[in-house]
Amino acid sequence: MASTGIDHAPAQYYNDEKVVSIDAEKTGGTDSPRRRASWVGSVGPVYDTTHRKLKPRHIQLIGIGGTIGTALYVQIGRGLMNGGPASLFLAFTIWCTFILAVTLCMAEMVSYLPISSPFIRFAGRWVDDAFGVAAGWNFFVFEAALVPFEIVACNVIITFWSDVVPTGVIIAIVIALYGLINLMAVKWYGETEFWAALGKVLLIIGLIIFTFISMLGGNPLKDRYGFRYWKDPGSFAELYYTGNLGRFLGFLQCLIQASFTIAGPDYVSMAAGEAENPRKIMPRAYKAVFYRLTCFFVLGSLCVGINVPHNDTELVAAFKLGKPGAAASPYVVAMNRLRIEGLPHIVNAMVLASAFSAGNSYVYCASRSLFGLALEGKAPRVLTKTTKQGVPWICVIVVLIFALLSFLQLGNNSAKVLNWFVSLVTASQLINFSVMCFTFIRFYKACKVQGLDRNKLPFKGFWQPFAAYYGMIGTFIMAFVGGYTVFLPLDGYWTIPDFLFSYFMIMLFPVLYLGWKFIKKTKFKRSHEIDLQQDLAEIEHYTANFVETKEENRFNRLLDKLFG
Repeated sequence: MASTGIDHAPAQYYNDEKVVSIDAEKTGGTDSPRRRASWVGSVGPVYDTTHRKLKPRHIQLIGIGGTIGTALYVQIGRGLMNGGPASLFLAFTIWCTFILAVTLCMAEMVSYLPISSPFIRFAGRWVDDAFGVAAGWNFFVFEAALVPFEIVACNVIITFWSDVVPTGVIIAIVIALYGLINLMAVKWYGETEFWAALGKVLLIIGLIIFTFISMLGGNPLKDRYGFRYWKDPGSFAELYYTGNLGRFLGFLQCLIQASFTIAGPDYVSMAAGEAENPRKIMPRAYKAVFYRLTCFFVLGSLCVGINVPHNDTELVAAFKLGKPGAAASPYVVAMNRLRIEGLPHIVNAMVLASAFSAGNSYVYCASRSLFGLALEGKAPRVLTKTTKQGVPWICVIVVLIFALLSFLQLGNNSAKVLNWFVSLVTASQLINFSVMCFTFIRFYKACKVQGLDRNKLPFKGFWQPFAAYYGMIGTFIMAFVGGYTVFLPLDGYWTIPDFLFSYFMIMLFPVLYLGWKFIKKTKFKRSHEIDLQQDLAEIEHYTANFVETKEENRFNRLLDKLFG
């Protein structure tokens, strides 16, 4: 097709079986469902019937909204307490370079082939079918586990004001709202997430402005404190040990915190199959989301170290005693130190909206990853069923059932349940990043061997394949480092639950890979065997015939212009 300059044959093949592209309706517009039949083994055709309804502004804000949750506003205070302001700032800045590497990999692959659950399906198609199974189920567990994490967080945040409403009722209400939003047409999910994510953006921008004004003396105490806390009590905190070893472990703990807090391009990628004109908007979304997130996370980590000393008694007590909601937020601690009234309640309300929005994004991503597995024949075929609006409703229900794990809070301490989920998903997220980078390396080599000119792709990442190797090695190592505290020769740090939650996904991934490989007799694809053409004809046809619909609402047109 002319749009990419890529030559391909009309017939496509997958695992030696013919892949048939079927246009049930006109595919050029944005309202018609896409019916792509993939013959997997002998089970017959499986269709991708999702709808391309997400506009550029939806994609932009979904990418930001899914990555900004309670971790940036509250949990980041634990990193400050463990490592100090300099360690926190350095760790977040360094980790953003790894996220840039992962983003470059995903942006190139997904812009070339924007399909549902892209990186999961790419892993199976371009590396090894078993590799795709392991990657897909790992990502599903990761996203699904984050749903109850944010639900528990919502409950904890609400108790900042009152504990009158029973915990079980709050959990049930949040799960019901997630179900209602995610079972509607995807355009309504996009609209809901757009406004929720916009609130997150306004909150972090407001907190950055608050920091700048208050550090220069714009506070009730007229205290021009500047970078005072970088000098007293100091830039680097000691953790577990004294001296340089203690300061290094403090920095390492901040790096682990950053690897959990700063998410990658996976949220943008999961929306590729439902994005309008993805060849045009996905490259812009990847660029914008990365730079905006880097700004928020790097500046956010700097602001936290400016506002509060790492040994602040209220901050330390908040985490040790498990104070609810924004009480543990370093921003609220700073407001209390400066005797600012009213703002803590506003911050807590917006943090609650952030937690709810993040959980909503996780339901979406988890359901779409499960849907992608089903399309590839790696999950029960019944999961491919969608509503008339193109929503994989069975997948959404499965994720909501998984969300019932949040009721564990009824029998355990909230902080303990949150730590369980954090430990479980951190390693899983790092495995996802490693998978993305390794998949790109295989894609890069296939392009080179098969003569596909990367200069003609919709997006070409710079410094490749070195960026992919950099991202893969860094994220792979950090996956094992995350639970290092259980091995410290200190009393009370070794516990079987902590070890299992830290390394469960690392142990499960090879089991899934080797198990599927043994059962299905799959093989690692060599560069010339990788099929770069599957689903390409449909994307080319859609792009060539896409007709942009004019937004009738003047206000929405303004939003499209601002965030598109």
